[in-house]
Amino acid sequence: MIYFCNPSYTLEMTNSVLGTNNSSQNENKTIENTEHKKRRVKHVVNELGDLTQHNLKQLKVLNRDVFPVTYNEKFYKDLLDVGELAKLAYCNDVVVGAVCCRIDISDNRRRLYIMTLGVLAKYRQLGLGTMMLQHVFKLCERDGNIDSIYLHVQVNNDTALSFYKKFGFQIVSTATEYYRRLEPCDAFVLEHTLKKSDQQKKVTSTTTVASMNDVE
Repeated sequence: MIYFCNPSYTLEMTNSVLGTNNSSQNENKTIENTEHKKRRVKHVVNELGDLTQHNLKQLKVLNRDVFPVTYNEKFYKDLLDVGELAKLAYCNDVVVGAVCCRIDISDNRRRLYIMTLGVLAKYRQLGLGTMMLQHVFKLCERDGNIDSIYLHVQVNNDTALSFYKKFGFQIVSTATEYYRRLEPCDAFVLEHTLKKSDQQKKVTSTTTVASMNDVE
């Protein structure tokens, strides 16, 4: 969570009938062939799409069904201006998930904050969450000037914690009473520190030396 801006994945689910002994092998093969003709292979195509004024309402409905908190109109209005930082996730042309981010600058650090990342319950385990998180990583790679990615996760959300830890996120602190209307109300702050490329390090080093020379 292979990475492109608009990736797509196809999963094929098939079954087979195996013979149990030599005497019934031919019969089992006949049954298998018959069932194979009757069976339609199911294709699951996942892809990301842009957030626009025309599908903003779909995001509102999605968030209402996925998250236990309510987001105000300003939240959605601001998302229309963030470009690639907000994406809808489609499964067979149906909106079933979304990721929404922003860039935070504080304490001389430039970080990407994941505001929401969620998928409807019946469409989980299909790689949609991975696809959206990989989109976030790709954005940071393209930007080249983001120190880390971080987000809040409710302390009892073991599924989300396990998911993010698989991608290198670590608990760095606890935000007490972060969720005012939820129980438990505390949240873990998870962060994934990004490694700068050698070229970026070289640029940073050169800039630092130049600054020192200016002082001298």
